[in-house]
Amino acid sequence: MATFEQVERLKEKANVSYEDAKAALDATDGDMLEAIIYLEKNGKVAPPMGGGYYNSQDAAQPKPPAVEAAQAQKNEETIPMLLKRFFRWAIRMFNKGNRNSFEVRKNDSVIISVPVTVLVFLVIFAFWIVVPLIILGLFFGCRYVFRGPDLDGAPVNGMMDSAANAAENFKAEMTDDDK
Repeated sequence: MATFEQVERLKEKANVSYEDAKAALDATDGDMLEAIIYLEKNGKVAPPMGGGYYNSQDAAQPKPPAVEAAQAQKNEETIPMLLKRFFRWAIRMFNKGNRNSFEVRKNDSVIISVPVTVLVFLVIFAFWIVVPLIILGLFFGCRYVFRGPDLDGAPVNGMMDSAANAAENFKAEMTDDDK
């Protein structure tokens, strides 16, 4: 039989009604820990944030509604939280784009160097102008390189060299065919 003090203590700790606290303590022979577990199993109390695990937990048993609601609320991201995460990401990408640059080179000299951020905006807003100019530049002996602390030695530079070599080979084949 549970004492009044035990019921009051469980009621305060678990934030449940007097009747629920008394029923839990009676069902567990006055064991406070087992009473809290009993309340969790019956959906009267949400489990701890870390998830918690106890031996009497049955994995096949469906979760009580209070437990599912607590987990759904914990996993649910609000729109302001998502916007905040997006803006933090955008600021990081903007800073990275400004630290790194896109260089147009011809005969081992830099013709133009622009921040990657500018290149991205140009490709987005003037795609049909920028992309053909980049391709055309390959046939006029231009090479493209990304430089900066985040992009030096990046695989994309290898691909840019391959594209420039392919354009040179194509140009050489076309001039050999003309002869």
